[in-house]
Amino acid sequence: MPELTPSGIRNACRTSGGRTSVEPAALAVGFTTALRRAGVPSSTDHAARLAEALRLVPPLGRDPLYWTCRVVLVSNREHLPVFDAVFDAVFGGSLDPADLRGDQNAPPSIGSEPRTRPTPADQRPASSAEQALVPTPPALAPGGTGSADDEGPERESILMTAAAEERLHQMSFADLAPDEVARMRQLVRRIHLATPERVSRRTRMTSRSTPQLDLRRTVRAAQRTGGEPVRLVFARRRRRLRRLVLLCDVSGSMEPYTRVFLSLLQGAVAGAQAEAFIFSTGLTRLTRQLAVRDPDQALARAAASTEDWAGGTRLAESIRHFVDAWGRRGLARGAVIVIISDGWALDDPETVRTQMARLRRLAYRIVWVNPRKVALDYQPVVGGMQAALPFLDAFVSGHSYAALTEVAAAIRAGRSDTHENTRTR
Repeated sequence: MPELTPSGIRNACRTSGGRTSVEPAALAVGFTTALRRAGVPSSTDHAARLAEALRLVPPLGRDPLYWTCRVVLVSNREHLPVFDAVFDAVFGGSLDPADLRGDQNAPPSIGSEPRTRPTPADQRPASSAEQALVPTPPALAPGGTGSADDEGPERESILMTAAAEERLHQMSFADLAPDEVARMRQLVRRIHLATPERVSRRTRMTSRSTPQLDLRRTVRAAQRTGGEPVRLVFARRRRRLRRLVLLCDVSGSMEPYTRVFLSLLQGAVAGAQAEAFIFSTGLTRLTRQLAVRDPDQALARAAASTEDWAGGTRLAESIRHFVDAWGRRGLARGAVIVIISDGWALDDPETVRTQMARLRRLAYRIVWVNPRKVALDYQPVVGGMQAALPFLDAFVSGHSYAALTEVAAAIRAGRSDTHENTRTR
């Protein structure tokens, strides 16, 4: 991969024998990383699509390179100024035009064109020969406005190719419109959350591929043959998925995100047989209420089960209640615990630290989802968040649908060595 600097990315474009050759994968990875650092959402999927597009449309000039990158990577009009700035910084004068001097048949080198935004082919003035081939546009229908020569905004013609679904994946849950929230809830409910496997105490009969002899089944089989162990029975311990427990903060500071996260809880309860809790000033178990198939009915029953919705946050008290009432009885032992909260708690940080240490001794893995982590200037200095950090295995944002892939990966990950001495096996 090239260096993530304009000069490093331009090294992906090389001149050999008077021709410009491009390494699509290196250019795509470097450019999408530069965009991501500048604030334009660019994932590995974008890099893969850009590399494939560069193979199909070789960038023989700055115009085709610009429009290929823009169509593949830009899905929001607000990102265009940043995209243009990054593109000009990276590809402005990337190759020396003198390298191709003397070859009249060589294509123009990337960067040798004027430093202006390229114009789409359908908006460029046509030559006299081209105009003769273009049919005269029909007259406007009665009641229409404007003329046939009117040109629409330059950006609209390209942004129409961006999928609305892709734009929705990158939007923060707090910025969704009511109709977008309904669509997002449908998407989130389909997310499959899977935990790591654990070895169960129960066994099952198996072939001789395992060295473990099942003595009990072997003796039982020998009773049917006069006490002679004619057939040896082997067994293997079963493997089961670890229990998943989700605790979601529904206080006032989390209200813009709660409506989507509750759909995530409902999908986890229905699909992964997870345990679901919500907390604000108190803790409420919602597993039974969210287990119904109708998502709207599940959320309505969840809202009716608690009276402290959108209140304050008693983080330490809620964790203490969970550990005392359910955790020590087996619900948290060896489980993956997911806490969804911004950490803005009214409790003393030392109390939060004490309760998180108790939860750490029971859980197999603790994942904290904080949607405010995505902010560029975010620092986990809030008392509750700072006190909880030493006991976490993963700290992710989960602020958008795309960011939930990181949440699913953190839940699916195995044990880390950071807290190995404090865990229940």
